[in-house]
Amino acid sequence: MKCYRRVCLLVLAVAAVVACGQWRRVGSVASPAPDAILPGMFDLASVYRHMGFLAQGPPVAFVATVRFLAGPQPDSTLAVFAGSLANNTLSFRRTEAGFEAIYQVEARFELAGASHIVTSTERVRVAAFQETQRADESVIFQRSLHVPPGAARLEVMFRDVNTGGYSRDSMGLDIPRFAEGRAVSSMLPLYHGTERPTRAELPNFLLNPRATVPFGNDTLRVYLEGYGFDDGAEIEFRAVDDGGIEVWRAAGQFRGSRALASTLLLAPPGTLPVGELRVEAMFGSGDTLRAPVLVTLSDLWMIANLDDVVKVLRHFGHDERLRALRAAPPAERPALWREFWRETDPNPSTPENEALIAYFSRVQQANLRFREGSDPGWITDRGEVFINLGAPDEVFDNSAGFQGTRRIRWVFTAHRLVVDFVDESGFGRFRMTPSSRADYQIVLARVRR
Repeated sequence: MKCYRRVCLLVLAVAAVVACGQWRRVGSVASPAPDAILPGMFDLASVYRHMGFLAQGPPVAFVATVRFLAGPQPDSTLAVFAGSLANNTLSFRRTEAGFEAIYQVEARFELAGASHIVTSTERVRVAAFQETQRADESVIFQRSLHVPPGAARLEVMFRDVNTGGYSRDSMGLDIPRFAEGRAVSSMLPLYHGTERPTRAELPNFLLNPRATVPFGNDTLRVYLEGYGFDDGAEIEFRAVDDGGIEVWRAAGQFRGSRALASTLLLAPPGTLPVGELRVEAMFGSGDTLRAPVLVTLSDLWMIANLDDVVKVLRHFGHDERLRALRAAPPAERPALWREFWRETDPNPSTPENEALIAYFSRVQQANLRFREGSDPGWITDRGEVFINLGAPDEVFDNSAGFQGTRRIRWVFTAHRLVVDFVDESGFGRFRMTPSSRADYQIVLARVRR
């Protein structure tokens, strides 16, 4: 087991504000059900399953993948299995040296009436409590094994030993046979490592199980082996977006012998746009190999494309920049996004844009707390005010009353602002009163300046 660490901010836990009765000051209770979350944006498991990965949410959230290389014989294919977890999906116990979590992993390949199993018990040790709360990818499990080619089924389980909780997923596989003649391996997104010298060797690299890179910060590395190719044989790479539009192209060469040659694709930071992409390797007479990758703004929230970025940033300000981003052709959007990122980044010395991370955290909280009927919470009036100004200092609520106007009042002491939300329809849709809207707009203009 190997650990890989990236700096990423934790999305804050959310508490709901609820009360009843006549004009009572409101306290906090448990958060609403997760199904109120902005669709797709915070559901990492569904995003990765859509990309073709094994993935599950709590109690032990994980993302896993398997990639195939040629083994020493045609009837022995090398399967490289890797799984990705965050520290906060595991339960830690205090030890003399710090904190420790224990997890078990099992990957079972079922084919031709036989089972080929990877199983292991692993320990994760950290020195400080803060490390146990990390929500980004912080643990990677990787193993290699030889399996026969053919149709198979892969079943994966990750178990938290301290609690007994576990998550499972499964998928069908077509394990390739690397016989005589020209062939290529799977495309393997990597964090780091070196090429294999022979087909009998196990790999000396660390997979990127999620095939994910943060926009503008990391280089996408994709490793590919070729069998039966001459040294120097050319190969073309390109990336296409979810609409089939080419957004990047590069050329490479296989280096090595006809028995095993390899190439490493490098896409430097900022060259690929945000979203789910398909990397294609083109070689020979029209042969094409495809693999999904994800370029994202954070490990903690997923956005499919820049159109969705613009949509979700409706309350962020910088409207002129966002309109230009929306109107730009796909080829120009990465450069415009980099300009937007630099303009809005309050601390350029760090790899993150703290303003955007804080904004999306508030979007997530608003969506959990202020849903109204079929309207997601982040586009309601209360969601808008919360996203722009944060939580109010005082809340008064008579929305449970059956007589008179149902009203919620928010007080922002520092801004000297009182905002009234009124449910005139009686169906739980609270709208700012015209006078509150005018006062709020004045304060918002001042805040954004």
